[in-house]
Amino acid sequence: MPTMYKFSEKDITSVQSRPRLALTLGDPAGIGPEVILKALTDQEIHKTCDITVVGSRDLLARIYTQLQLVENSQSLANPAELSILDVPLDKHIQGEISIGTGNAASGGASFAYMETAIAQTLAGQFDGIVTGPIAKSAWKAAGYNYPGQTELLAQNSGAKRVGMLFVARSPYTNWTLRTLLVTTHISLSQVPQVLTSQLMREKLDLLVECLEKDFGLQTAKIAIAGLNPHSGEQGQLGHEEQDWLIPWIEQERKNRPNLQLEGPIPPDTMWVKPGQAWYGSIEPSKAADAYLALYHDQGLIPVKLMAFDRAVNTSIGLPFIRTSPDHGTAFDIAGQGIADATSMKAAIQLAADLVSQRLIVGQ
Repeated sequence: MPTMYKFSEKDITSVQSRPRLALTLGDPAGIGPEVILKALTDQEIHKTCDITVVGSRDLLARIYTQLQLVENSQSLANPAELSILDVPLDKHIQGEISIGTGNAASGGASFAYMETAIAQTLAGQFDGIVTGPIAKSAWKAAGYNYPGQTELLAQNSGAKRVGMLFVARSPYTNWTLRTLLVTTHISLSQVPQVLTSQLMREKLDLLVECLEKDFGLQTAKIAIAGLNPHSGEQGQLGHEEQDWLIPWIEQERKNRPNLQLEGPIPPDTMWVKPGQAWYGSIEPSKAADAYLALYHDQGLIPVKLMAFDRAVNTSIGLPFIRTSPDHGTAFDIAGQGIADATSMKAAIQLAADLVSQRLIVGQ
């Protein structure tokens, strides 16, 4: 199972208790329940953290029974043996939830699971949250208009600055890829208007704080992408780099002498070194410690090419740790017993590691 740190048993037991994680089911019509039940068969996970599933007990039991018909029950955790924070659903609503079809009922259920997990974490019952995948369309059908889970997490926790950091550890070299998105769930046409030096500084602040507090990197090397092809090619292919991005990076280099800021790097070549570090054709030390991508697909296409089955979405800037597997609800394969739990395992392990890091540092 991939890990981001190597804590000793002494480290884990030196804190008051093992990390307490809330694990939301996500959309119950998707693969969230399946990958959770598969992930929780791994005893190594239970050694590093205490997990409470946040969802509807009766619904999870029903899904477990259905999956047993297509999947060897030995590879599924039995809900009767799990710690579950029950979020009961009206019988009519529960009856409208069908595996493989996201709708208002499944969206409303996944929203309720999230709100419950956030509230209980803020109340001190949990140290962090691992979220199963949700469908934004199902949330909207249920009347909840949020771009994603990150925005709900920020609103309900009162966080003013948040970021989406994607973390994955290479199974070939153990090198850790970290990619932060400056803009997230907006249309491509909006990106040049939304990007400003103020937003860039806010995201860089978040990234630096995270690297220092959660990963122990005090003198990080951070690669910053350009916006346009060839980073604008001196204004021939776009003016944003010349107008403000290059001057901003130069000023940040002066403001942060302990950091090595590289950029703006042409977007089509920025991912060459991380790809080489991931697969082992260069020494991992030659790659950056983190990558700052300016928009969603610029950062996530390379992340998913390298680490589709093991990347973890980490919300930074919240008052608690939150991770999520970097995949969606996959309604098309839900209920077939073929969903891969690797990313869910990685999300649980990373959350446990990050909570442990904070607990140890805070002693």
